[in-house]
Amino acid sequence: MSVFKAYDIRGTYPDQLDETTAEAIGRALVKFLDAKTVVVTHDMRSMAPSMKDAFVRGAVSRGARVLDGGLASTPMNYFALGSGGWDAGVQVTASHNPAGYIGFKMSRKGGVPMSGDTGIKEIERLVAEGVEPAATPGSVERLEGLDARYRDHVLSFAGEIAPLTVAIDTANGMGGHEVPLVFGELPCEVIPLYFELDGTFPNHEANPLLAENRRDLVAAIREHGADLGIGFDGDADRSIFVDDAGEVVTPDLITTMIAERILRARGGGAIVYDLRSSRVLRERVEAAGGTAHRERVGHSFMKARMRAENAVFAGEFSGHYYFRENYFCDSGIIAAMYVLTIVSESGKKLSELAAPLRRYPGTGEINFEVEDKAGTMKALAERFADGRVDWLDGVTVEYDDWWFNVRASNTEPLLRLNLEANDAATFATARAAVLPLLGTPVDK
Repeated sequence: MSVFKAYDIRGTYPDQLDETTAEAIGRALVKFLDAKTVVVTHDMRSMAPSMKDAFVRGAVSRGARVLDGGLASTPMNYFALGSGGWDAGVQVTASHNPAGYIGFKMSRKGGVPMSGDTGIKEIERLVAEGVEPAATPGSVERLEGLDARYRDHVLSFAGEIAPLTVAIDTANGMGGHEVPLVFGELPCEVIPLYFELDGTFPNHEANPLLAENRRDLVAAIREHGADLGIGFDGDADRSIFVDDAGEVVTPDLITTMIAERILRARGGGAIVYDLRSSRVLRERVEAAGGTAHRERVGHSFMKARMRAENAVFAGEFSGHYYFRENYFCDSGIIAAMYVLTIVSESGKKLSELAAPLRRYPGTGEINFEVEDKAGTMKALAERFADGRVDWLDGVTVEYDDWWFNVRASNTEPLLRLNLEANDAATFATARAAVLPLLGTPVDK
């Protein structure tokens, strides 16, 4: 399987990706974008510094001026790129993947993402063909002051935050670098879990979407009577929120809360959401005077739709939250500033704020290993042809009182189901009708 993916370059080290390949990718990126300036940062994985250095060598050999930001999260890379006006940004990371993985997240000027359809496949072609060094090499210099400037940028999204008690699990990932920078300026008491940067992830996988990776966070909330909990993924571009009762508040509901706060402050605006989200999101956005735009899953699609609509905010069911004033890019910790502000301003518990949004029973995302993914989705469309069927991302079927979406994973051999209904009885009937057509769920 190619390391050149739909949204980034990612593979195991050193058999799939090594320093030689990293240097070739650096040359290819500069050639493809004709980039004069590139800002490069890396995460806490053991091989990340040497992979970053190799990428820099390649970029410099093609004549680029490289700004080396050193150790940083992916959102910090986006901020460095957008605020500096550089031609390209590259974060050396493998996000939430296990310790043996490394990769590159790449963006164009202004934070516009590169995807398989907008450059990554061309990078792959150039790496395979080989790119010669330029006649005159470029240069590399240290990008100074990134931590402080990013801290001030994140805090600019915060309102009046009360002295809340917050349990935070950064899973030994880059949140352990970001959170102390920002929360050191807030009146909150932080219960820290796994802030030590360690790319071997000794405590648990750096993917807070999975319930088993939230167990310690839930336990800390209950032990300390915390107001809420926050879990970050490996490169800190995603965040998951757990309420005071130890229940996860799903990202579509967090998107709803943040959207309402932003829309009230601005008197309206466009909001983009991914098609797995609860119907309550659109209902509440429209009630708050906003316009809701449904979009397919994936950061490149979300960011492109945000730019097209000049949307003020967007959220994905995976825990990515995007902000117009953050160069249309995602940041888990900026989302946290909003959630803390919302809880503080309301004077209510997060569980109380979430309760009226949890109005529709749903499956959440369920995974199925399916050999013929395309054939299975086609069969679903035919079986439920009396509903409103669309193919924006996989197959979605809508009825007045329930709906479902089934889509293929971009990274794994899976079909993913999300189903929701207006009431418990309809939910049970709909679930019983759809699940047997997909087979046995798998724990992924």
